[in-house]
Amino acid sequence: MSKEAIERLRNDEDYYGDFGKQYLSNSDIDALLNNPLNFKKQSQQTPAFLIGGYFHTCILEPHKLDKYKIVKSSTRNTKLYKEIAGEDICLLEHEADAIELMREKVLDNELFRDMIQDGKVEYETPGITELEGMKWKGKADVINHSHQLIVDLKTTNNINSFASSAYKYNYDSQAYIYSKMFGYELIFIVVDKKTHQLGLFDCSDGFLQSGQNKVAKAVQAYNEFFVNGDGDFSQYYISKTL
Repeated sequence: MSKEAIERLRNDEDYYGDFGKQYLSNSDIDALLNNPLNFKKQSQQTPAFLIGGYFHTCILEPHKLDKYKIVKSSTRNTKLYKEIAGEDICLLEHEADAIELMREKVLDNELFRDMIQDGKVEYETPGITELEGMKWKGKADVINHSHQLIVDLKTTNNINSFASSAYKYNYDSQAYIYSKMFGYELIFIVVDKKTHQLGLFDCSDGFLQSGQNKVAKAVQAYNEFFVNGDGDFSQYYISKTL
């Protein structure tokens, strides 16, 4: 694993830009398995993506919060919001307040605070590994070397359905990739955005096996369309029996 490449991946511009595109990542899984036409397409900024980023920054890198623009507006349709935001998407003040409350809930929990902050910990740590003959990149929220754990922070609209939605959002493949990449077990710390109920979810062998299966199928699709194929997506179609 190249130390130089790892250092470059610490920079978001390199991680998400042309340099990082030489690697597969868990965010590619959905496109490769469901719609190769979307593979490596630039994903558009959304309020949900911005809120997730602010939540992570709040807990892991609060010194970087000033990069977020917060607008004192109730919606994104007001004149004030449009004047300040322009073409960008900004956080609304009530969204930032809600995220900071979730941060308090997470860090007020002694076990969660210990896993996130105590001992020898690293935040937003990039890694590279080879799986199924392909190089993969990833960036761990928290690596706690003292506990030998990878901690991934998630928010959810319904914590009671997180166990099933984890498969839908490919957290199983994320857990598999990261466990191979960083050499530790991955656990999810989850907070419900509505109720602020907290959850701790570890990964079963079956969950990791499901993730491994997705990685293998994703690489198969990548090879089929982008290595062995001619890249002519006009011939691509879905075929199923109803």
